[in-house]
Amino acid sequence: MDKALSYISLGGLGEVTKNLHVYQFGDEILLVDCGLGFADETMIGVDLLLPDISYLQKAVTQNKKRIVGMVISHGHEDHMGALPFVLPQLPEFPIYGSSFTAAMANQKLEDFGLKPTVREVSFNHDVQIGSFIISLIHVTHSIPDTSHVVIKTPVGNFYHGSDFKFDLTPFGGKKTDFQAIAKVGSMGIRCLMSECLGSERLGYTPSEKTLQEPFIQAIRDCQGKCIVTTYSSNISRLQQIISIAESMNKRICFVGRSIIKTKELARQKGLLSYNKSREVQPDQVKRYKDNELVLFVAGSQGQENSALTRIVNGEHRSIQLHKQDVIIFSADPIPGNEVSVYSVIDAVSRLGIKVLYSDIGGNFHVSGHGSSQELMLLMSLVKPRQVLPISGGYRHMVAYRELAKQAGFTEKDIILAQEGQEIIFYKDRIQYGQKIPLRHIYVDEISGEQMEHFVLHDRQRISQEGIVAIIAEIEAETGILTGMPEIVSRGLPSKDSQEINKIVAEALKKAFPQKTQISDWNYLRKQVREVAEKAIFEEFSRRPLVLPVVIEM
Repeated sequence: MDKALSYISLGGLGEVTKNLHVYQFGDEILLVDCGLGFADETMIGVDLLLPDISYLQKAVTQNKKRIVGMVISHGHEDHMGALPFVLPQLPEFPIYGSSFTAAMANQKLEDFGLKPTVREVSFNHDVQIGSFIISLIHVTHSIPDTSHVVIKTPVGNFYHGSDFKFDLTPFGGKKTDFQAIAKVGSMGIRCLMSECLGSERLGYTPSEKTLQEPFIQAIRDCQGKCIVTTYSSNISRLQQIISIAESMNKRICFVGRSIIKTKELARQKGLLSYNKSREVQPDQVKRYKDNELVLFVAGSQGQENSALTRIVNGEHRSIQLHKQDVIIFSADPIPGNEVSVYSVIDAVSRLGIKVLYSDIGGNFHVSGHGSSQELMLLMSLVKPRQVLPISGGYRHMVAYRELAKQAGFTEKDIILAQEGQEIIFYKDRIQYGQKIPLRHIYVDEISGEQMEHFVLHDRQRISQEGIVAIIAEIEAETGILTGMPEIVSRGLPSKDSQEINKIVAEALKKAFPQKTQISDWNYLRKQVREVAEKAIFEEFSRRPLVLPVVIEM
């Protein structure tokens, strides 16, 4: 019987996130990446999406397969964020990543009370993992130490090219290792699995260096605090802005748990450097003039509880906004986060504070993903027999197919697969194997509770704890609750229901007595829900589903 390697995506085909790729030879399984997805505003009660690992669990327990190892391509959440949720459900196996990637992944595991198990691997160094031999090649992206993974198997060599761009002038100077890619290409590559997110864009993605002048001008012109929000993991972006701030004798401040933890890790790894005496802690900000400060604030995706959202809504204990401040969004919304991001931008604008972001011009962000010419250049360097686009929506995969045709690939050598579809590579041919049904796995990040569908989460809660609907009228100009809120309870004992209505009404009256102009109605609805939930739990030790309806008067 011919030797064969099976490839299956359990996440990351036809979607940008939840990357989890399976390479199987005989009874051995090699995994590449283990990423999260992000809930949108329609997914009530849900924070995160996970890849479905039912296939892996069945392969191990019923089909006597062995997971021999996992490789993490880089430290972004959509490529390694699911580790704390997935690893406890599988037998132990070795996990590998580059220096910063391993550090990020291990920190993530420790945050969840798990043992850090990701091993550091040097670039261009072969590691034997069962029947597989893997090596990492350095590529540029929006996080340090990003790698492509070369996978040598008895059936041939495979090139797993997850997120990248070919930045010829990266800030910090560490370029893509083109020589290593070309060397691998000369060895012969059976199939290139390439990211395709930028396949619709013409030309090349701009370099990080193009942001230098816009940031210099914005920081120089700012009369108040200059507040920059970007992805916490974009270390080269942080370093570039820090260097500008230091050149202008500004003080720097990091605000938000995620950005503080990441910058400390980057400093330990020698990837971020600055004069420590110029750093100000958030509770020291008031000691300095606003125009002396550049703040790096977590929350570029409009997360409800992020430092940025709390600052904008006047709820941060140390930092308040003033009219001369400027907020710069040095990040574009991740797909699914558009409503949250623009809600925060709207809130800033209502406060009369200047906000700079991509849609209104000003070059304050460049993508970390390669455009059409970079994708075609990777094809040219790797010289694979087949190509298979990954890590993009289906439209990106279709656009990638057209690029591959331009690069000389025939239709039969361009594989557009679906998640759960097994692709079997023999030495002289490929064929489609089984189609694995995949479920939607949703997670409440705070509790870690998994659900097959988010509706089940709400239904279960309603059945056990009941439901409380609140209709509150609030004056837009004053932020004062007008009249008594209308409260409807269901699924609770009638006596408790009457008491809950009274207690919630009183709690809301106390919570909104003072005059304050409302800038973010989504955040206000969240406050109404939290006030009600706290009051009900403290008095009755119950957690009904609270549905707030806020009417602007």
